[in-house]
Amino acid sequence: MRTRASALDKSGTVFRRRFLGKGVLGLTAVSAAAALTLTACGGDSGDDEGGSGAAQGKVGVILPDTTSSVRWENFDRPYLEQAFKAAGVQYDIQNAEGDPQRFQTIADQMITNGVTVLAVSGLDSNSAAAVQRKAQQQGVKTIDYDRLTLGGVADYYVSFDNVKVGEELGKGLQKCLGDKNADIVYLNGAPTDNNATLFAQGAHNILDKVSTYKKVAEQAVPDWEPQQAATIFEQMWTQQNGKIDGVLAANDGVGNAAISILKKNRAAGKVPVTGQDGTLEGLQNILDGNQCMTVYKPVKQEADAAAKLAVALIKGEKAETNGTVNDPQGKRQVPSVLLIPIGVDKNNVKRVVDDGFVKKEDLCKGAYAAKCKDAGIQ
Repeated sequence: MRTRASALDKSGTVFRRRFLGKGVLGLTAVSAAAALTLTACGGDSGDDEGGSGAAQGKVGVILPDTTSSVRWENFDRPYLEQAFKAAGVQYDIQNAEGDPQRFQTIADQMITNGVTVLAVSGLDSNSAAAVQRKAQQQGVKTIDYDRLTLGGVADYYVSFDNVKVGEELGKGLQKCLGDKNADIVYLNGAPTDNNATLFAQGAHNILDKVSTYKKVAEQAVPDWEPQQAATIFEQMWTQQNGKIDGVLAANDGVGNAAISILKKNRAAGKVPVTGQDGTLEGLQNILDGNQCMTVYKPVKQEADAAAKLAVALIKGEKAETNGTVNDPQGKRQVPSVLLIPIGVDKNNVKRVVDDGFVKKEDLCKGAYAAKCKDAGIQ
């Protein structure tokens, strides 16, 4: 089912509550990382399963696909493995490969094989909610990882503040466009992904207030699929007779698809394009001057937070959270760990490399060596 329901309250703000006795939390990347750091407990591991340790239980993680973003396999999987190993928790991480039936099958197998906590990044809220209810019936606790399951029963939700992600996209595009008159198109994420709804909401929060900007087209990209994004953007380009001044693209893959069409029309570098995830491709597009910015989400913080939540559930303890998010379909507030995204352009690409999210040797090879040096990456 396609849904555009928002996971926010009517005022469009995320509920936050007092955290660690410090009053209402003003999140920063530093404070979020500090609050969510895990204490290593040791533990052995295989390729996809960690050994037993201090917390006696097993965590199953279902990642959504390999096409919506390279982050799932390149970053989330290894960071989750690292976090579970450090916590001494057994784990099983699998990828649904974009197939709801495979998603269901993996969940059934994990429950049969004795997971005590199941963390899911759903392909859509309907299938993910069904999995969570089945897990609940079997006494298995659940976590929404990165994507909120509308109408679900997850015990916790861990993600970045996704309206803020969208706002960073909007701020980035505004910075690149300035105050000039500009016709803008929106290439949003998958309509089945609630995060995509929140990204779009955040972007509109910023860009709709600029009187010199005009939205001339907006469309969701099914399954975040880059080839479909290219087709959609080419149609937009044709319909607007090439008069597009800015592209609000919801992630780096979608942004790169738009850039490929701009290259065909000799407009790459002339039309600002946004992105998200801080991927190698996105960062190289920024260094080339073809992409305006990306939103970097330190996935290690998210993986560490997920592992900490899982350990608390295994031990039957109440986990530390820093807010709640409204699930309008489930009519409930979901206890949440919400992290802060970071807008990245040519001026601070170095941050992503310094964090180890992208390796210098991968980013700066060949023709990019000089561009990296100009960007302060030594």
